[in-house]
Amino acid sequence: MTPALEQQLISYVSRNREALIGILADLVRCPSENTPPTGNEGNCQQYLFDALQQGGYQPELYAIDEVPGLHAHPIYHAGRDYNGRPNLVARRQGVGGGRSLILSGHIDTVPRGTQNWTADPFSGHVAGNRLYGRGSNDMKAGIASNLFVAQALSDLGIQLQGDLCIESVVDEEFGGVNGTLAARVAGITADAAVISEPSSLRVCAAQRGGRTAHITFHPPGDVIEQVTHFLVALREFAAIRRTASIHPLYADCQDAVPVSVTKIFTSPWGTGEPIGVPQECRLELFWQLMPGEEQAAVESQFEAWFEDVLSSAYNLYRRRPTLEYPIRWLPGSAISAEEPAVRELRSSAAKVLPAPPPVTGIEGPCDLYVFHEFGIPAVLWGACGTNGHGPDESVDLDSVVTATQALLLFVCQWCGVQEESQ
Repeated sequence: MTPALEQQLISYVSRNREALIGILADLVRCPSENTPPTGNEGNCQQYLFDALQQGGYQPELYAIDEVPGLHAHPIYHAGRDYNGRPNLVARRQGVGGGRSLILSGHIDTVPRGTQNWTADPFSGHVAGNRLYGRGSNDMKAGIASNLFVAQALSDLGIQLQGDLCIESVVDEEFGGVNGTLAARVAGITADAAVISEPSSLRVCAAQRGGRTAHITFHPPGDVIEQVTHFLVALREFAAIRRTASIHPLYADCQDAVPVSVTKIFTSPWGTGEPIGVPQECRLELFWQLMPGEEQAAVESQFEAWFEDVLSSAYNLYRRRPTLEYPIRWLPGSAISAEEPAVRELRSSAAKVLPAPPPVTGIEGPCDLYVFHEFGIPAVLWGACGTNGHGPDESVDLDSVVTATQALLLFVCQWCGVQEESQ
């Protein structure tokens, strides 16, 4: 790829900044909340379908439940309803002689939640250099980048040598990943993939795994005393987890395998509820894992600690607390920092950043591991944002532009560009 073409691509994104932001705002204004077992991603997928069709593509919406072999795959997670929740795929066929690439992202978001927002969570409003709304950060900014890249290639008349696939999948949140799995089982593969998750302008070649447990404390016995005892003992489990072997891409993390209490519930808050001693307390626990850790060993480690907690205060836990795993096992996963896709994406990003971005691991689980399971070297690359699963979620717009510039450069570098279109 010539320096002149590189500059043309960078300038194109800068000149069309408002169009990129407009795509993002449109997507945020179109709710696509994942509320297991259902979700409402359909309208957003139709928006992307129409936009790609107008850009000269022939996109396809397909029902993931109809993909042959999906339900039999060992990663498949049963119990979700996919009515009106199609995957989307569009292909740009190369002229030959290049490497193939998938640009992927999930269109579903977590729900708006019950916490207060300072503005409508589906307004897509801009204040300063930030765009606000549910999904703005996780990960409609990435979906907007992918769509913009597809449109830019058509607008600029660039003929790629390798095939490019743009996909938008459903049901990634809440440990779903059936949408991503369906695409792979359907045979949508490539020599590499970029998932446009909000990586804070870092090349992330790894994801942590995660395990979620729901624990319910019951009488007889004071449930507040039970949960207090449990929370004090939780420090011991956190210390046990810190003995895990740390993957090199997480070597600089202060706590690479954190243990977090994400919810505690006894009864609804407020004067609309009578005052009374709680008869039940529910707790949600989430702990993260390193690439390479196995499910059986991780769960055995937790359950052994859990039994020790109960036996240490037998009179307190006269009725055994209920333990459930409400979300699928999410493994950690990584590829080498020396993979060509990692090195070349980093090189492309260095052309629009003050310095080459770090290569590291993302701070949580996602669907990256599904690509790795199918032998596709996949990385995460995207913008900078805040409050991904909280109120007032937002994304930094300058970083969206930068992430899109790097992505467009990488697509052309990886797939190759036919000489006469340079």
